[in-house]
Amino acid sequence: MSSANEIVLFHHQDITPDTFAAPQERRLSGECEQSVELHYSDPSGQFHAGLWSGGVGAWRVKYTECEFCTLLEGHVRLLGDDGSVADIRAGQHFVIPAGFEGVWEVLEPAKKTFAVFEEDRLANKE
Repeated sequence: MSSANEIVLFHHQDITPDTFAAPQERRLSGECEQSVELHYSDPSGQFHAGLWSGGVGAWRVKYTECEFCTLLEGHVRLLGDDGSVADIRAGQHFVIPAGFEGVWEVLEPAKKTFAVFEEDRLANKE
């Protein structure tokens, strides 16, 4: 990772991807294989940015963080428990707000950039 004041260029970093699958109890279809290359985390541990890749499959999600994404490759669908549907293809930008609950479905192998912000829950406890 870069120093605190250095601009972070994703393509100039040699990052070993963290590979994993959605937990079995959240899987709805497919192997739910995923990979994350974390390129930046701020000193507070609340903001993170990197690249994510996923294989075909569907799994339940519950977001506690806000996430901004740009889909670079593939086709994904987000199905909210509230009945909302977001059909997202390569080249589209989107935000998943904290509190979103539903299904993340990869219809074609996908790759995205992501920037995640998670509010410091300890600071908000009284």
